Amino acid sequence: MKSIKLLVVDDHTLFRRGLIALLSQDERLEIVGEAGDVGEALRGAGRYAPDVILLDNHLPGVRGVDGIPALKEAYPGAHVLMLTVSENEEDLAAAMHAGADGYLLKTVESDQLCDSIVKVMGGASVISPEMMTKFVTAFRAKVGGQEAVAGVHGDAPAPAEDLALESLSGREREILVLIARGDSNKVIARELDIAETTVKVHVQHIFRKLNLTSRVQVAVYAAARGLG
Repeated sequence: MKSIKLLVVDDHTLFRRGLIALLSQDERLEIVGEAGDVGEALRGAGRYAPDVILLDNHLPGVRGVDGIPALKEAYPGAHVLMLTVSENEEDLAAAMHAGADGYLLKTVESDQLCDSIVKVMGGASVISPEMMTKFVTAFRAKVGGQEAVAGVHGDAPAPAEDLALESLSGREREILVLIARGDSNKVIARELDIAETTVKVHVQHIFRKLNLTSRVQVAVYAAARGLG
């Protein structure tokens, strides 16, 4: 198995170095770079080429959640996994809305962190259990008069949202539920006995039809409607 290339972004040098030492013990992972802030991470875009960016939120200058769009642009195809002390639901909502692939608290065990990195690389979304309730609540809440995620509005879907859900094929609905369960494309393919490439096509159709941009948003959409 090809090792997963990691970029670790955290402003606390001792924590960052300790984290790197722990992650380096997992043969599935390869640390290709480290940075103390978003700017430093962006300046390394030409040489790091990570598969996964492990990103703190409380960084000097630009916060981690605010830097996600720029990092996604600098590192096309890279997954962003937040690793932070922040249990603030607004930070969580901002991270997911910006396209983060997961949100973990720094209290996570090292083996769980490594497994989560692998899951994210496989296309799954990961959220710390402590944050799951806040996760659904935050994406149901209105932020500045706009929905945090298109299609999440109170307890009942609006008619247009009903039409969006009804536009999904039977297979797409099945995959929607499995995404909400946190399954990766590989697991979904095995569960439904179809090719992984076919799953990827269905996932892209789900994104387009529901006007969503990430698996975590799909998970919230499903959870808000009791589809998980």
